[in-house]
Amino acid sequence: MRYQHWKEAIKVELSALERNGTWVIVDLPAGKKAIGCKWLYKVKRKANGSIERYKARLVTKGYTQIEGLDFDETFAPVAKLVSVRVLLTMALYKNWELFQLDVNNTFLHGDLEEEVYMKLPPGLTSVGIQAIFG
Repeated sequence: MRYQHWKEAIKVELSALERNGTWVIVDLPAGKKAIGCKWLYKVKRKANGSIERYKARLVTKGYTQIEGLDFDETFAPVAKLVSVRVLLTMALYKNWELFQLDVNNTFLHGDLEEEVYMKLPPGLTSVGIQAIFG
């Protein structure tokens, strides 16, 4: 990857996924299908238009799945309500003006009961994050 700021954004995302125990790297069992994934990149800007940070998000290619065959329900990740309440309470107490809320990482609450297999992100090997950056 050519630009260092995107490399750092990928490192931040992979670190968050690891800290949250999002996955375990295993060999794909016979008869199972792995979902592909891809990186989405976004430049986050401050209110004045200057760059705040570069954000990379790893997403699955869920469009390759068939409802009823590969999945029954879908979920959208959201911030914990208690976190939003704490932020709003602090803003009120300190008389801050809030214009937007940007959540760094969101994860579903609870564990999946189903087995879900995802291909490793492009450039990543089971050796670890260092493999993507050398």
